[in-house]
Formats: sequence, structure tokens, C-alpha cells
Amino acid sequence: MQRVKWLDRQFELGISAGMFPLILERLRGTAARLQEMTASLSREQLTKRKGEAWSIQEHVGHLIDLDELHLGRIDDYINNLPVLRAADMSNKKTYEADHNKAELKNLLATFREEREHFIQRILTLDPLQVSQHPRLKKPMRVVDMAFFVAEHDDQHLAIMRELI
Repeated sequence: MQRVKWLDRQFELGISAGMFPLILERLRGTAARLQEMTASLSREQLTKRKGEAWSIQEHVGHLIDLDELHLGRIDDYINNLPVLRAADMSNKKTYEADHNKAELKNLLATFREEREHFIQRILTLDPLQVSQHPRLKKPMRVVDMAFFVAEHDDQHLAIMRELI
């Protein structure tokens, strides 16, 4: 079965605010799932690319790189901006970071730390506060943004699983 590409995904937003604690648990769990998925892999398995596609380790790095965007979007909500900041769809930061040269344990530790910081900050917001997502051109509440981030995590975890 072929996986749906991220940019082809359609999102039905408007998730119940009561789902917010469950989504936050899912977001917290990404660090543990990354750890579990990569624990028995060799450096060669972690850094091997298929053509131009990212390696497992580069996917981990990409999730770290995007926490800057997620934190920035929290600032956008705090500042009541009508439209959230856009993602760099070229993923320049990930391509320039050379995550394959890093130690996986350092990447995992950084991800865990950044993700916890994101969760602590998002907890300061009203889950029903709304702004517009720049690419989707849809209203996105804080709870929807949390769901969107969790879905993005799972997209990369699924790709990593395919690489294994």
C-alpha cells in the first residue's frame, strides 16, 4: 500500500477541545517512539539514504528542526496574528544541518527537550483560540495545530518504519 504524501493530505479541522489532553499525550509519546524505533539500528542503517530521500536520522533531525516553526506558531497565537507563519516547504534547515553527522543519542535528547518545551508552551494557550493556517487556508485552532503536529510526527515515523 502506498503512503499518502504529506502535501497531498487533507485535514478536517475542528477537533473537540476535549481531545486536547489526548493529543498532547500523543505528542509527548513521539520521543519514546523514536527511541524505541531506532534503539537497535546500526549507524549505517540510521544514516543510509535511498536516492535523495532522507535517512532515518535525517527524519529525526527534521522533527527537531520543525519545533522552531511550532514554537513560532505559538507566538503567533499569543500575538493574535490572523495567519500563522508559513513553513519553509524547501526544508532548507534540514538539508543544511547534516544530521547524519550527529550522534543519534544527541538528536533524540534534543528532540525530547524541544518537544517538552513545545508542550509546556502550548499548555499556556486556549485550545479554542483560532488563526488561519497559511498553506491549508483554513481556520486552525490550537487543538487543531496540536493534532496537525502529531499527524506530521506520525508521517515521519511511518516513513522511518518503511526505511527499516
